[in-house]
Amino acid sequence: MSQLRTVQVLGGGSAGSSAHVGSLAAGLVARGVRVTVCAPSAVDRAHDFTATGARFLPVPRRSDPAAVAALRAACAGADVVHAHGLHAAARTALALSGRAVPLVMTWHTRRYAEGARRQILHLLERRAARAAAVVLAPSSDLVDRARERGARDARFAPVVVPSPRPAAFDEGKARAELGAVERPLLMAVGSLVPHHGFDVLLDAARVWRCLDPVPLLVIAGEGRDRGALQRRIRDEELPVTLIGSRDGVGELLGAADLALLPSRWEARSPLAQEALRAGVPLVATAVGGVPELVGRAAELVPYGDAEALARTVVRLLGDPAERARLAEAGRVQAAGWPTEDDTIAHVLSVYDELAQPLATGRVR
Repeated sequence: MSQLRTVQVLGGGSAGSSAHVGSLAAGLVARGVRVTVCAPSAVDRAHDFTATGARFLPVPRRSDPAAVAALRAACAGADVVHAHGLHAAARTALALSGRAVPLVMTWHTRRYAEGARRQILHLLERRAARAAAVVLAPSSDLVDRARERGARDARFAPVVVPSPRPAAFDEGKARAELGAVERPLLMAVGSLVPHHGFDVLLDAARVWRCLDPVPLLVIAGEGRDRGALQRRIRDEELPVTLIGSRDGVGELLGAADLALLPSRWEARSPLAQEALRAGVPLVATAVGGVPELVGRAAELVPYGDAEALARTVVRLLGDPAERARLAEAGRVQAAGWPTEDDTIAHVLSVYDELAQPLATGRVR
């Protein structure tokens, strides 16, 4: 009886996609699948894929002949190759050229570009979608986009953020560390890039700084917009603190009065998942897969509308009963989401379907 052999390919590896690959690798190995993870060395240093029982092979995040050849060698003997993200899928398609190895792509996120870059992005999306035997997407709008770009088979497949293990948590200590002992604490998490909408969040902070006590907004994350955001915070004297990338952000989130998600687009936002599981009321933009993820368990506002965002935050801070209702509704909503096991079982069923195992079967 032969084992199913799969290769997981990551490009740069965002935190969300890397965590998904780590969870997927661990679950597949536990089910008897031989897993190889290909990614830049820096991604493995951050996520330690070998700890899942998978084999790790470093492959640079490039499409030059040497990088493609390294990926081609890594995929030799695989029954199914699974690429995570557009760039990873396009490079993997080149590496698999001429081989009858099925390619699965998980389209994790939507990208934005303007001008000539928009055309390049459109072509990349078409190339990746058409190369894959199956495209998996964590939101309905991405499934539709994959089909528009020519995917032969596009399916909804939630990407689940692993539930953190219960640990001792001192809310008072966490709030003191952040400087919010006797004032409301608002929290947002994400890379500091334009499409995450933190500029809109700063616009909203100008409104709620008139409250007494003034809420503190803490933003966890790093990115190219940090300098510009920090200058605005300083020049406009905004009640906002940038704390950079942090371990244990989920614990800090658990100390917050409200979680804020101002993004231009999200699929199954890790912040939204952690907030609802923890019973932290969430205010989010009604974009992408957010409405189908949170249902009626969060307050939704239009993207880019700082006034609506600020008004909603002010209202909720003044209404403890409504915050308590949202907290309970969030826990109920989260309890109905697919589990890690559900996600792994679904992906494995796709692999088995594509690999067309012999009647003797393969180890699961």
